[in-house]
Formats: sequence, structure tokens, C-alpha cells
Amino acid sequence: MEIAILGLGCFWGPEIKFSKLDGVIKTEVGYCGGNSNETTYKDVCTGTTNHAEVVRLDFDPKIISYEEILKYFFEIHDPTTLNSQGPDFGTQYRSEIFYLNDQQKEISEKIIKEENIKLSGKIVTKISHVKNYCPAEEYHQKYLEKK
Repeated sequence: MEIAILGLGCFWGPEIKFSKLDGVIKTEVGYCGGNSNETTYKDVCTGTTNHAEVVRLDFDPKIISYEEILKYFFEIHDPTTLNSQGPDFGTQYRSEIFYLNDQQKEISEKIIKEENIKLSGKIVTKISHVKNYCPAEEYHQKYLEKK
């Protein structure tokens, strides 16, 4: 089992899309990259915590590779808009890949380079080491109750 943590705007739509991929075992919405290892949606919306809304994926690399996940990541959001996706604006909606190890960092750099060729160098997606990941407990619990 491996983990991928990706920021691509509001986390609800991407979580649903990623959950349908073969090899993705579990998804979870949360926040990453911020100043603290605890936060809430209300705090993140102030723009002062530096967290991005993210989807955490637990996946089986024998079924789907990290590279395939990143290629899908670039298909389902606009990596050329800074701090926004669709109607959502703010630093928490930024496009960002949070890597857990050097291999993920190298794959991320490779995929961004390939995608940037297709998009004429307009990609603003950041690549960052995982920092202060926080599950969105208050929302995740409500989601689980609805299932």
C-alpha cells in the first residue's frame, strides 16, 4: 500500500473521482502544507493557516502506479490557475502535489515537465514535501454518516 496526497481545489469532487479508480483502496479529505498539524475548515478559509485542501489516497501500486495517479490528477483539474479551481478562490484551492519520498518527488517533477510541454509552460502546480497533514474530521465524519 502507498499513499498520495494531492491538492486540486475543493476536495469533494476529486475525492469521488479518485475513489472510482481501480487500485485506489481508500480516500480521505483533509488539509496539508500548513503551519500547524491541526486545523479546521473555518480556520483554513481565513487564508492564514497556509493549508491546501487535499485528497489523500491509499492505493495499491500493483494495480495503479503513482505516475498514473498523477496523470489523472492533471486530467481532472486546471493546473494553470493560481489559487483557484472553478468558482473557488483562495490559497487553500491551489494545485499542489505533496510527496512522501524522493521517488514520488522525482515522478512528480517528470510528470509536470511532460504536462508543461502540452500546456505551453503554464502549469502553476507546486511540488512540496508533506507537511502538517490534517484529516478534515468534521466533514469526513458527516460524509461517513451519509453512506
